Amino acid sequence: MSKTLTIILGGGKGTRLYPLTKDRAKPSCPFGGKYRLVDIPISNSINSGFRKIYVLTQFNSASLHLHIGRTYNFDPFSRDFCEILAAEQTFHHEGWYGGTADAVRKNLEHFRVQGPSHYIVLSGDQLYRMDLREYMAQHIKSGAQVTIAATPVSHAATRKLGILQIDAKNHIDSFLEKPDSERDIGEYKIPKENMTDSDRKEGREYLASMGIYIFDSEVMEKALDCESTDFGKEIIPDSIKDYSVMAYIYRGYWEDIGSIRSFYEANIDLGLPSPRFNLYAQENPLYTHRRDLPPTKINSSTLENSLASEGSIITDADIKRSLIGIRTIIGSGATLEDVYVMGADFYETEEEKASNEKSNIPNIGIGADSMICNAIIDKNARIGKGCRIGVEPLKREDGDFDGYAIRDGIIIILKGAIIADGNCI
Repeated sequence: MSKTLTIILGGGKGTRLYPLTKDRAKPSCPFGGKYRLVDIPISNSINSGFRKIYVLTQFNSASLHLHIGRTYNFDPFSRDFCEILAAEQTFHHEGWYGGTADAVRKNLEHFRVQGPSHYIVLSGDQLYRMDLREYMAQHIKSGAQVTIAATPVSHAATRKLGILQIDAKNHIDSFLEKPDSERDIGEYKIPKENMTDSDRKEGREYLASMGIYIFDSEVMEKALDCESTDFGKEIIPDSIKDYSVMAYIYRGYWEDIGSIRSFYEANIDLGLPSPRFNLYAQENPLYTHRRDLPPTKINSSTLENSLASEGSIITDADIKRSLIGIRTIIGSGATLEDVYVMGADFYETEEEKASNEKSNIPNIGIGADSMICNAIIDKNARIGKGCRIGVEPLKREDGDFDGYAIRDGIIIILKGAIIADGNCI
């Protein structure tokens, strides 16, 4: 286990999560009110005992670097670490990362120093909890050279995922990337011996790659000794032909945060009585930056199926199915329904608030008597008094506007945006 390196892929431009990724890397997007998406794979690795971690980054990575540098500082007497490897120019290569596989290939010289026996490759933008020790134990016991984590899915879900064909012993025979809806893929159904009653009942008859891999180190070197740039589209299909590749079947909750809609719903779901992703799993905690904020203050408010992160002040508000991020200030009489408020990076001083009043701009937070529905409020946004955002049941066309954007019918108030008193969006 001590010879295993965890490699977390920091992602590219994150275009499907734009405008949340306008000024930050996709794994750096705030999640759950106080975390970042990258905290999930890092926490999974730490909780599983794999504490030698590299995070590969390239695009809009400043906030991700700052977060990881502040958060993951291990015991100086151990050899554990969580380090960032950003795209760099060397005498061997001068370009940016060309894809997931290219990112790993260009950093093999750094990995070799650790003398690894295995690599665990994780994505920086997925939502799940997995015991990676169990995953590694199966890999070693099976004698596989590569093991791919996979989850059962319905036929309808196969069109967006890479589908694996396995035999009764979990050996992978072939891989099909995002099959066309008209193609007959019956031969890719999970063998009856490998299906559970729950799989059958829920119609989950196919096995999808989760983009999570274990490679023997020498096999990783050989697999990347080529011009291929992407794991899912190139390296994995080629490895199935050349090496012993097995599937590790994972039946827990897993969500690929691939769109504004999936990101929004995953966050709103956290406040439900039985969320799909449980933040309160004491034996498998999520780690993040320690901020030492005061407790949230709630003054005569109603919160229903909602979460409020530390350091917030909520006054006489009505909040339903919403997630309130750190340092959020909500004024008297505000109403929020199905809203993710990411919060603020700092508190404004009384002098700054007085200056805001003179300049006729709202304070950071949500002003009194504002009504907000079906929205994401990015960090440090200023929403004035009496605003109405997403309240009218209209069909909203996607687009970018002054201070806000619309994606998948969800209104996104941009980071640091100013929405004046009485505005209606």
